[in-house]
Amino acid sequence: MNARAPQVVLVRHGETEWSRSSQHTGRTDLPLLEEGRQMAERLRAPLGKWRFAAVWTSPLTRALETCVLAGYGDVAQKKNDLMELDYGDYEGRTGADIRTTRPDWTLWKDGVPNGETLEEVGARADRIIAEARALQDDVLLFSHGHMLRILAARWLGLPPDGGRLFHLGTASVSVLGSEAGGKQPVLVSWNDTTHLKD
Repeated sequence: MNARAPQVVLVRHGETEWSRSSQHTGRTDLPLLEEGRQMAERLRAPLGKWRFAAVWTSPLTRALETCVLAGYGDVAQKKNDLMELDYGDYEGRTGADIRTTRPDWTLWKDGVPNGETLEEVGARADRIIAEARALQDDVLLFSHGHMLRILAARWLGLPPDGGRLFHLGTASVSVLGSEAGGKQPVLVSWNDTTHLKD
């Protein structure tokens, strides 16, 4: 019997051309770069510490490819709720570019025109969290930067814009858990990229 509370392990996809250039990548379905593929393969060792009752992935290529290369392609279930935020008119643009016409713009404060609101993404995160908690066992998620940051915020009971507090690198591993008999959600670890070091 497992002595600790069930954990939800979050994996952000490996590097793509746009993650490297800091372009907002929502629904544009980019593949991993070769370096991103190597990053994904390096996830096998740290993820081997768990035995997952379920593995869920965003259906977008960069997350799905990361999932497959990490060794979970044969057991993963695609979940549309794990897709990245729809950036609307800001798809493919960098924050610096957006701020040339909106100097004080941030995603967390101002959102995106003709895209998803943080509340809509938060509702998707809440559905994933509810499904994961219902399993009462360890779950592995492959998804995207802003989606996982918002999911972590919602796990901790913060509003969706609480995701601004959590930096998240490509091919990172983060762990959500709980204490006090499962009553207190906690952040077990965040943005672990030690497996990517030579």
